[in-house]
Order: sequence, then C-alpha cells, then structure tokens
Amino acid sequence: MYTIKDLQSIVEKELSAQQFVEQPEGLYLPIEYILGVGGKRIRPTLCLAGCYLFNDEIKPAIKPALGLEIFHNFTLLHDDVMDNADVRRNQATVHIKWNPNTAILSGDAMLIKAYQYIADLNTNSLPSVMALFNQTALEVCEGQQYDMEFETRQDVSVDEYMKMIRLKTAVLLAGSLKTGAIIGGASDEQANLLYEFGENIGLGFQLQDDYLDVYGDVETFGKAIGGDIVANKKTFMLINALQLASGDLRKKLDEWLIEENFDAAKKIEAVRAIYDKVGVADLAREKMHYYFNKAMQALNKVDGKEAMKEDLRQFALKLIERSR
Repeated sequence: MYTIKDLQSIVEKELSAQQFVEQPEGLYLPIEYILGVGGKRIRPTLCLAGCYLFNDEIKPAIKPALGLEIFHNFTLLHDDVMDNADVRRNQATVHIKWNPNTAILSGDAMLIKAYQYIADLNTNSLPSVMALFNQTALEVCEGQQYDMEFETRQDVSVDEYMKMIRLKTAVLLAGSLKTGAIIGGASDEQANLLYEFGENIGLGFQLQDDYLDVYGDVETFGKAIGGDIVANKKTFMLINALQLASGDLRKKLDEWLIEENFDAAKKIEAVRAIYDKVGVADLAREKMHYYFNKAMQALNKVDGKEAMKEDLRQFALKLIERSR
C-alpha cells in the first residue's frame, strides 16, 4: 500500500535519477538547475495518487507524472522572466543566473521534454492523456495572459479573477489527478470527479495564497509578506477591497495604488488596515471553505482505495489550511 508520502518519495527518487544534461550544456544545465532547487512535487504526486486510487500498478504513470512536473517548472521559468523575478525557492531565477534568452530557450526545451515524458506511455490511454495535457497546457497559457492583462486594468471583477486562477493554477492540479486516473483505468465519470476535486482544491489553494500574502508569517509562508500589495497585484483581496471601500477609505486605497515613491512597509500596513475595515479577510476565508467543501463533495463520490481517498483529504486540508 502506498501513502501520499510514499508517492512523493517515489517522485523525488525518479526525478533525481533522470539525466537532463546533454549537449549543448548551455541549453540543458538550466533545466537540471530549476528541477533541482526543490518544490513540493504536488502535481506528479497527485498524478500517481490518481492512478493508485484505481490500480495497484503505478509504474505506467511515473513518466507522465514527471512530465507534468517538468511542464510546471517550465511555466515557472517563463513566468519569472515575464515578472522579472530575482528569486525562486530562495535561489536565483534562471534568467538572473544565466540570462533571459537562455531562460526562454531552456524553457522551450523543457516544454518539449514534458511532451516526451508524458507520451512515454505504452497503454491504450495515451490518446486521452495527450488530449488532456494539450487542453491543460493551453489553459495555463490563457490564465497567464489574463494575469498579465489584469496588471493594467482597474476594473477586474471577482468572476474574472476566479476564471484566471482556475486556468493558471487549478487546471494543472486537476489535470494531474485526472491523468493518473485515466492511466489507472478509471471510468470517464470517476476521472471527471477527481478532476473536479483537484480544480476546487486549486482554487482554494490560490485564495489561501492571496490571504497569506497579506496575513501570513514569513517564516511559515516561505516568502516575503505583502509582495502583492507592493506590486498592486490584482488578487481576490484587492479586487474585493476596490468594490467594498467607499468615501475616505476608497480615496486612501486609490492613492496607494497610484503612489510611485513609497515605503513598502508603510504601504503594506496601510492597505492591510483598509482590508481589515472592509472585511476582505472574512470574504477570502468564506470563499476558501466554499471551494474546499465542493472539493470534498466530489472526492466523496470517487470510488477506489479508501485509504488513498483519506490521504487526499488530508493532503487537500494541508494545502488549504497552511499556517499563517
């Protein structure tokens, strides 16, 4: 019997056994670097879990699972270039350690590698797996485009934001679970229920990320608090605050959004105080729990190994209820 922890260990072992560096080294070293700087390996683990729910034999799902992890890191590599981010997982980003052109080209190579790994599947499920991956990969790109467009808009609605995070974050979690389920021989209905579980967990996960950026603790959150506020990033928190704040509160919020010369700590404190007054923290928590409950309802309808289902419940709970 496997647990989620066992599956995570399998992913780490298999990933570390892969040989990514070929010639020319300048193309492949950044791939080895980005895959070696850590990460929770959530997506490949979920892929293996989706398979194991329905089938004791998980070996056919290992290469596709690694492909999903390679694809996820490809998106991070290119996102870092677009965001001009200096650090990823406490290490220099690829475009900083090398240069932007290297990051773009190595990212392109990672996408091709992802396809090679996902297609390394000797079963009748290959066409379904590839169709799902194609859909998911395009949706992730659509989500990134929406995210970039939101940077220059002040009228982003909550519904638009939820659509964006569904595409940018949730569909890859959902697609990872469904990929494993397909390989494991699940019916379409069961695979779709698992997709629904992953999709809702992904939405809740991103909302929690938004919340923790404002109210988290740097030691447990793993990155600086208030980065979204400093960057005027359109998050669930800011969008709701813009809709709810009125009078002097709205005026102060607008002033902080257009101010170019500011002390970051003062801006974070001031905007957080506005969030407190309009109650966006409670709204975020309510929305998180709404999606978590939807996820649990879907998971409860899934057949398969009860022990793995319980592991997935606890795994989801940890994602949603990360410490402040």
